[in-house]
Amino acid sequence: MRMSAKDFLTCERKQITLLGMSGAGKTTLANKLSPKKWFHYSGDYRIGTQYLSEPILDNIKQQAMDTPFLKELLISDSIYICNNITVDNLMPISSFMGKIGNPDLGGLSLETFKNRQLLHREAEIAAMKDVPKFIEKAQGIYSYNHFINDAGGSVCELDEPEVLNLLAQHTLIIYIKTSKDQEQLLFDRAQQDPKPLYYRVDFLEENLKTFMAEHHYSHTDQIPPNEFVSWVFPRLFHARLPRYQAIADQYGYTVDASAIAKVQNEDEFINLIAQTLDNNS
Repeated sequence: MRMSAKDFLTCERKQITLLGMSGAGKTTLANKLSPKKWFHYSGDYRIGTQYLSEPILDNIKQQAMDTPFLKELLISDSIYICNNITVDNLMPISSFMGKIGNPDLGGLSLETFKNRQLLHREAEIAAMKDVPKFIEKAQGIYSYNHFINDAGGSVCELDEPEVLNLLAQHTLIIYIKTSKDQEQLLFDRAQQDPKPLYYRVDFLEENLKTFMAEHHYSHTDQIPPNEFVSWVFPRLFHARLPRYQAIADQYGYTVDASAIAKVQNEDEFINLIAQTLDNNS
């Protein structure tokens, strides 16, 4: 969606998609907007609660079934298992995605990992295609004036023009570009607390091959699970930057993360977006 600053400021219903790396400030920004006026649609939350809910629970149950005490209780329907995914707690999704590596250390086989990557890709596509439906729900059922789509960090990896066209048709796409200082913070975080991530198939295969050659691994089962995630994160980060920028150049606008971090309320956010539109007019 392209528009002038004037059109944005005067439009009765503002509909925005936030793009950027995890840690760029998308969710933090969304949480600063009035929950009475803005419907906060989290792509990751939708993925976990709708499209990966069953696989996530099956994975948890499988782990529980390896414990005889829990297995007996589950089989007898004495207990049940549920996940507690929230916008701010996406750990069940991360635990399902998993990491390639030594199964004795909690790692996944390459085949299992690739299968879960595929399921996540399909779920993310579906979650983004749900945006127009939730815009209607937000306005028609819940009477929200405005809508913000807090998209997952891997939307740029989908290579699905249909998804981008749909988002651009219904929302103003804003790419939050990370600063150099923030870049180093994200790298440090990836070293200290490596998180499961989504990778394009060709990116994964190319970088996994390089990683195994550098570390002299002959099989993925030899890899400590955190090792590959930490090693590959900077490469993934730099591979995603031009993809985000290409989306912004074609469909939307770019805002520096440092400017986003200064936003404290709805008025400041709206003024920042209007300024961005004005600068690109």
